[in-house]
Amino acid sequence: SAMATQEQPSPGAGAARPRRPRVLVAASGSVAAIKFEILCRSLAEWADVRAVATASSLHFIDRESFPSGVALLTDADEWSTWRRIGDEVLHIELRKWADAMLIAPLSANTLAKIAGGLCDNLLTCVVRAWDYSKPIYVAPAMNTFMWDNPFTRRHLDVVAGLGVSLIPPVTKRLACGDYGNGAMAEPTEICRTLRLFFGSQVPL
Repeated sequence: SAMATQEQPSPGAGAARPRRPRVLVAASGSVAAIKFEILCRSLAEWADVRAVATASSLHFIDRESFPSGVALLTDADEWSTWRRIGDEVLHIELRKWADAMLIAPLSANTLAKIAGGLCDNLLTCVVRAWDYSKPIYVAPAMNTFMWDNPFTRRHLDVVAGLGVSLIPPVTKRLACGDYGNGAMAEPTEICRTLRLFFGSQVPL
């Protein structure tokens, strides 16, 4: 098996180093997606990272400055990689590849979709196919009024029941000018949470 191969010493090199953690990072449509590039860059310092962006998140992501070592995948890639029966299906391959998934920012709309089991884009298809023995972390980002809406608590309870871990939003001046809870946690805090999960797996 692939795992057994990794554990065998390579010739003349002593024991092979453990492979880097594989993190699938996804952005949904929130202005906090302007921080997506920084988040992916930070995670890529110690993990192999693949990124998924919804169509609306691309309004806030600067593709030109995206880290070169991180594949940025969109809904178009889901269809362009498939030609015939037997070809790999991207959302299934990503689910198999990843050791953990992070959705940051998680918009109110994508939260509602996940809670309802909808799968109408690459991000939600990965979640619908996810192996819940592996972690999913979510970092919500939305206006305070949306965060305080009863649907939000209901949807968070549903995804928590699936095994999704919440990285809570913070209170600050929001993009719309309002002051309140709903801003995405800082990328440093999100990175720290993921790194703690992998612990000794992360090469020093």
